[in-house]
Amino acid sequence: MSKLGNLGARLHRGEISYDFVGKRKIWYGVSILITITAILGLAVRGLNMGIEFKGGAVFTTPTHMSTSVTQAENYAKEASGHEAIVQKLGNGSLRIQIAGIDTGQSDKIKQELAKDLNLNPEKLAADLVGPSWGQQIANKAWEGLAIFMVLVVIYLAIAFEWRMAIAALVALIHDITITTGIYALVGFEVTPGTVIGLLTILGYSLYDTVVVFDSLKEQTKDITKQTRFTYSDIANRSINGTLVRSINTTVVALLPVAGLLFIGGGFLGAGTLNDISLSLFVGLAAGAYSSIFIATPLVADLKEREPAMKALTKRVMAKRAQAAAEEDLAADRSDDDDAAPAVVGPRNQSASRSRGRGRPSGKRR
Repeated sequence: MSKLGNLGARLHRGEISYDFVGKRKIWYGVSILITITAILGLAVRGLNMGIEFKGGAVFTTPTHMSTSVTQAENYAKEASGHEAIVQKLGNGSLRIQIAGIDTGQSDKIKQELAKDLNLNPEKLAADLVGPSWGQQIANKAWEGLAIFMVLVVIYLAIAFEWRMAIAALVALIHDITITTGIYALVGFEVTPGTVIGLLTILGYSLYDTVVVFDSLKEQTKDITKQTRFTYSDIANRSINGTLVRSINTTVVALLPVAGLLFIGGGFLGAGTLNDISLSLFVGLAAGAYSSIFIATPLVADLKEREPAMKALTKRVMAKRAQAAAEEDLAADRSDDDDAAPAVVGPRNQSASRSRGRGRPSGKRR
């Protein structure tokens, strides 16, 4: 068996563990710090919305253009007065996006761009995107997200309990906030592909969370009939028991996404892959983190507010205190026995003779 497999088996059997739930205040603090950073990024820099959401024009040149991306950006900025996004496609053509222009402006910009690029205007393809279409996509995405959240809460409340539903909802909001904040800080363009990736990561995040919740539900049956473990203890065992599984599934999912983001979008320069790959990469990592460090510890916090769980915690703590006291007493007795050595040899014989002095010999006169 591999070392990782052996570690997973020992974690599942409870032979070793890490106190995730006991150190939950640390994880909460880290999450709050990351979330505040993401919100500040959204507030200060904002999202770089793509042309599909703002409207504008997209110009595509013929293949095998000798003009560099930087030159094309300068030409587009001079012709339109707006910042332009230029991407070099795999066939050598250039894709020039200029947001915030209308139909009347696009014809003039097309003529000037064709002149600067030494092209026949008829060979410069132009596609116009209206802002209303992008707004419609955004509205539908928000509607889909809201419906998804409601259905998730209802399902988890029925399948598990409402506390787990609340914890899962908090974890999902945590993942969305961090992912959108990273987009704002990095400055990547938000496109319909980004929205698709954002909705996709919610499923991955929810999957890891439900796996831990299912283990927790099984192990907490009749929990109040025993006095060995508190709810937090069993929640921690559930996390450790599924930890290696969560890590494996996350790594397997991240590897192809990392290939798209760093190799396809970064090394090979296929910038269109960044739209969906960044949201998937950040979202998958954040989802794994929230499932382990946020969702389950939050369930333990909410659950231990119940009177029955408070009473159970008191009983468990009292039993542990009693066991510790008995161990200390046994240790003290053992130390006392070791400190009093037995007396043997001549000393015993002398004591025996001294005990015999002054006694009658038993003979009668």
